[in-house]
Amino acid sequence: MTTFGSLPEHLTAPVDDGAADHLVGLRIPRVPLPSTQGGTLDIAALATPRAVVYLYPMTGRPDVALPDGWDQIPGARGCTPEACGFRDHHADLARLDTEVVGVSTQDPAYQNEAATRLRLPFPLLSDPDRRLGRELGLPTFSVDGQVLYRRLTLVIVDAVIEHVFHPVFPPDGHAGEVLGWLHAHPL
Repeated sequence: MTTFGSLPEHLTAPVDDGAADHLVGLRIPRVPLPSTQGGTLDIAALATPRAVVYLYPMTGRPDVALPDGWDQIPGARGCTPEACGFRDHHADLARLDTEVVGVSTQDPAYQNEAATRLRLPFPLLSDPDRRLGRELGLPTFSVDGQVLYRRLTLVIVDAVIEHVFHPVFPPDGHAGEVLGWLHAHPL
């Protein structure tokens, strides 16, 4: 049985290939996406002073097998521990007037299952057509006929990307890394 809450040893770290270098300073496009908290959410319309939007390939699910070779794809494994890290630091981020949103290409039903199972206090957005990704030129990878977002995090102020974390590794400590960056870069 696969354990999604922890990372296996000896995962290969992704390398920074520059695929996200163009993002800092870009305005977030108006792209309403289905939200696990009901209706749609447009990241460009978030009202908090700052937002942390983490993009990830796909959360593991107990009743669905991971793609073949998943653990050998640098940066693929770890979506559940990353989401749980943002869940566990949610109150700390809220004290910094920072909203958290997760985005993947998984359909709304898959996202809802993950948000419920993991007890996430923030929305997960579903972008199966990669509308946000096409607008921003977000890096992706392919596996088993699926095109998935590579793991990265955007720090957004007033709908403009202020900072990008890419690559993200290890994902289980990433929420703490983001929190540290926010403390070091107050508004």
